[in-house]
Amino acid sequence: MCQESTNSIPYGQLGIITLESCSELGNKIDSFLKKKREANSGNNSTFLIPTEEIRFSNGEGKVKLEETVRGKDIYILCDVGNYNCTYEMYGFTNHKGPDEHFQDIKRVVSALGGRARRVTVIMPLLYAGRQHRRKGRESLDCAMALQELERLGVEDILTFDVHDPNVQNAIPLISFENLYPTFEIVKTFIKEEKDLAIDKTNMIVISPDTGAMDRAIYYSSVLGLDIGLFYKRRDYSKIVAGKNPIVQHEYMGKDVEGMDVLVVDDMISSGESIIDIVKELKHRKARRIYVATTFALFTEGSRKFNELYEQGLIDKVYSTNLTYKPEEIREAKWFKEVDMSEFLANVIDYINCDKSIKPLVDATENIKELMKHKG
Repeated sequence: MCQESTNSIPYGQLGIITLESCSELGNKIDSFLKKKREANSGNNSTFLIPTEEIRFSNGEGKVKLEETVRGKDIYILCDVGNYNCTYEMYGFTNHKGPDEHFQDIKRVVSALGGRARRVTVIMPLLYAGRQHRRKGRESLDCAMALQELERLGVEDILTFDVHDPNVQNAIPLISFENLYPTFEIVKTFIKEEKDLAIDKTNMIVISPDTGAMDRAIYYSSVLGLDIGLFYKRRDYSKIVAGKNPIVQHEYMGKDVEGMDVLVVDDMISSGESIIDIVKELKHRKARRIYVATTFALFTEGSRKFNELYEQGLIDKVYSTNLTYKPEEIREAKWFKEVDMSEFLANVIDYINCDKSIKPLVDATENIKELMKHKG
């Protein structure tokens, strides 16, 4: 039975299909769900459905389910950003990219064969999320992918901190939940940084660009802090690695001298932008600098962040376990991973019981309660 209400009857028997890209997170989610459901029904069996991902020597693949899914409420977990998944093709080792991970999601839906009662796809990192709108003669990858899932019969899509939530307008007839890890990040931040004075005289929230302002405003409002903004001045006459290079970061906001700083963003890709901002903040005599981000990709490795930490320019980066990071980053002194598995387990539990997830996604009251205890 579902927790907290005798009237909460599961929509269908719960089944979780975790692709290899998301196996660690999926196992943790399953563990939390087993504890939650066992407390009510005494049933401690796994909700994971055994799956075999098969690759042929020419690179073609298929997905095989090891047990029936008929009548079940199915949740498919996939990390499209996990570049650590490999397979052998023509004698060499090939790393899976986002396109291949998304293809595996479609393979799972195909393998279900329409027998599941409902299909929900959980893509923490939304596939092609940065290719969400058209500028000139170019593809609309994200919108096309979402529409493809809709055509395949997927009824719900869950993702985190989408680059532009307006992309959900491509699929107006099915559920699209854009979740945020704010509460879990703030909770971990407060737990780890016990000596921080979180008030306007000692700390400030910084937005690294105009696109992250809404996020920074939210952090500043729930933490009761002032806000500053860096404006990225770009050279629009050039395109390097698919984007216009940044010429300079211009700062607008309160003086940061002697203050602790929390820089908030949705994603660290190469890290160049964050590194420039950290150096600029230190030049302005900021005290301790922390970074909070949903996805830490580190596409160019961790060397530059190691150097920042060794030089005393950055104190810690907080990021979730919603996408893959190599062990060297997870164990770095300057990095703290925020575990999202319990949150996702609760979301799955609520949806399976046809309960509103509003109490889970509305972090404001929970953060305010945290701040009271911190005070």
